[in-house]
Amino acid sequence: MSEEIGIDVRHVSKDFGHFRALDDVTLQVPRGEIFGLLGPNGSGKSTLIRILCGLLVPTAGEATVDGYDVEDEGELVRQHIGYVSQAFSLYRDLTVEENLDFFSSIYRLKGKERKERKEWAIDLTHIGIYRDRLAQDLSGGWKQRLALAAALMHRPRVIFLDEPTAGIDPVARRELWDLLFGLAAEGVTMFVTTHYMDEAERCASVAYLYLSRLIVEGRPAVLKQLPEVTPPGTRRVQAESAEGVARLMSSARTLPFIKAATIFGTSLHLLIDESLSDDDVRHQLENFNLGKVSVGAIEPTLEDVFVQLTESRGREIEAARAHMMPGRS
Repeated sequence: MSEEIGIDVRHVSKDFGHFRALDDVTLQVPRGEIFGLLGPNGSGKSTLIRILCGLLVPTAGEATVDGYDVEDEGELVRQHIGYVSQAFSLYRDLTVEENLDFFSSIYRLKGKERKERKEWAIDLTHIGIYRDRLAQDLSGGWKQRLALAAALMHRPRVIFLDEPTAGIDPVARRELWDLLFGLAAEGVTMFVTTHYMDEAERCASVAYLYLSRLIVEGRPAVLKQLPEVTPPGTRRVQAESAEGVARLMSSARTLPFIKAATIFGTSLHLLIDESLSDDDVRHQLENFNLGKVSVGAIEPTLEDVFVQLTESRGREIEAARAHMMPGRS
């Protein structure tokens, strides 16, 4: 494996009895990059992370993390990675500093090295102001900072973060991502699962799992230009109405020239026939007594990418899985 690759997954599948949790997944994460893995619950994200952490053996395929084979060198993998879970998993009845002392002992740090690494992790996460506070008394954002500090005590070169910002406020989310960018700049490889599209946009590369299969993987800018996302003969526009996005959505879906409609905040993203102008679309929508409607051309977002590819490639996966179910011919 190249020294430039932090995580290398090749044709990995995982079966639990007759159920296939992962099906022929291949991806690579360059060293020092933030990689985002997305997909609905039950798509296989956690299974893949458990394999990459050396906790599960793949049924087929192979994977390396920081150069170590996850099947043959699982113990070495676990020694060289950090892991931050969605649920706070540190000791609630210990203080911040006591938690870090405990994890430094787990990583067999001693003496001067132990003190230096603890202070480095505290300084990096800016959690020093709470070093004497019980972990259970921290807010959600500060709990995740503590979890990150604990995961960094042994200076891992690869970190897995499983929905690390779920349930924390927007300011804490942004601050945590600032920390991740700082770590990436130091050459740390990060593998992040998330349901937030704005977080996916911040990743250098992203992948989308659906029903155990990898639908798409690549740079966000490249994925947005895939022909399937905006098929030939169509274009994307954004529509807004003072009457509200719900009424706008129900009206838009009745028009034959609108191929897809998705709500984004207070606006609607539409995939329409290329032959129609913005004014054509606006007039058609205003005929539904929606008041003044504004329409303007837009570029696809990552959410557009995932929605569109789920509808196209996802249907093929659903059909294949239905065919394989017991009782099907």
